[in-house]
Amino acid sequence: MKPRSAILWFRNDLRVHDHEPLTRALARAEQVIPVYCVDPGMYGKTAFGFPKTGPHRARFLLESLADLRLRLRQLGSELLVLHGKPEAVLPPLVQRFGASWVFAHQEVTSEETGTERRLEQALHGLPVSLELFWGHTLYHLADLDTPVQSLPEIFTQFRKQTERYVRIRPEFPAPAHIPTPALEATELPSLGLEAPQPDPRAVMAFAGGETAGLARLKSYLWEQDLLKTYKETRNGLLGADYSSKFSPWLALGCLSPRRIHAEVQRYEQQRVRNDSTYWLIFELIWRDYFRFIAKKHGNKLFQKAGIKDEGDPGWRVDWRVFDSWREGSTGFPFIDANLRELKRTGFMSNRGRQNAASFLVHDLGIDWRMGAEWFESQLIDYDPCSNWGNWNYVAGVGNDPREDRYFNIVSQAKRYDPKGEYIRTWVPELAQAPLPMLFEPHLASRQQWQRFGVELGVTYPNPVTALRERAH
Repeated sequence: MKPRSAILWFRNDLRVHDHEPLTRALARAEQVIPVYCVDPGMYGKTAFGFPKTGPHRARFLLESLADLRLRLRQLGSELLVLHGKPEAVLPPLVQRFGASWVFAHQEVTSEETGTERRLEQALHGLPVSLELFWGHTLYHLADLDTPVQSLPEIFTQFRKQTERYVRIRPEFPAPAHIPTPALEATELPSLGLEAPQPDPRAVMAFAGGETAGLARLKSYLWEQDLLKTYKETRNGLLGADYSSKFSPWLALGCLSPRRIHAEVQRYEQQRVRNDSTYWLIFELIWRDYFRFIAKKHGNKLFQKAGIKDEGDPGWRVDWRVFDSWREGSTGFPFIDANLRELKRTGFMSNRGRQNAASFLVHDLGIDWRMGAEWFESQLIDYDPCSNWGNWNYVAGVGNDPREDRYFNIVSQAKRYDPKGEYIRTWVPELAQAPLPMLFEPHLASRQQWQRFGVELGVTYPNPVTALRERAH
């Protein structure tokens, strides 16, 4: 008699710990076939023509797949890598193995949910059940004390409600063994992208995969004991340890938020419980909220008027100005430093992202979706809900209770880079300049800059715009 088989479809959940589809597959099937689909739709172009998956994102993904394959092999299994849309390549696999189930984690944004619908249609008529599970958040969707469509628009209200009324479920344990039929070894994709050269100025060498994610969790909490000061240091700009840096592994599901929560609880029991330990969980709740809001509002998240949907805000598309922003040549060193870091490493601090987004929208008047798509292309920790939710927020078309969240980039630079170390690192042509000139180079005279071998408009660009007259 043929053993009952299940297809385990990996998506943005490249791990074996806290993985409900894997747990359910092992409970109900005698054989489990793990598979990852290299969907060509993920490697096309965005609406504004950027690569949907740029080289830094691609590198991190490929490393994560390689690590997942290794972990599966250690459990007696294998990762089958298929090239093509899931709705095209999974039904033949179901027929080949006579699978009774396809297990996977569900998503919430339109491209991913569209894939789920098309796969369900493609499987129609086959004796197989597609079962999707909620598994990307700290709080489970089914446990919320209100339906998604009734979620409060203000984060603080959501946070207070969930903290008071909703428990966090325990994580699913990683298996000791995965029974898998003999599978041919399949090659990981190249994605047609040239591997980016590592930049020595990067905050850290982010290695993709569950192994590296768990190692970072262990290092940050236990070996370096950094969690106790997280709230005080989290707005840093240079180095590996000013913040947790968990976001790339969370974005691809190499790390479960519930594993992080469990480790923070253990840390609070064994080391210290303070504002910093709470604040890391607070950030995970923010991440949850953006995913629930994405589920609530659907495609409004990606439209010009955002989830507020209050008419056309009137932003423009100006490629000359936008290119100066994304290339880090705006004439404002704090912005240029952040955008250069992003392009060369695939990472930018949270403080940098807020300033870069505010500057593009409120100072340059550029359509915020161009910035969101550029981040989508470049960020190794790209997650559609958090990325587009945050851009909605800063652009004033999201769920920010403030009417106009504007960041004065000069004030921000002086506050968060008071010695100019970050700017000097990423804008080396200005490295010899004293602080006042470093923050606002356009206010210094030509003669002053000549002393440092700089000619504005040649060595370093003139400002692309004038700043608004108020601070944040």
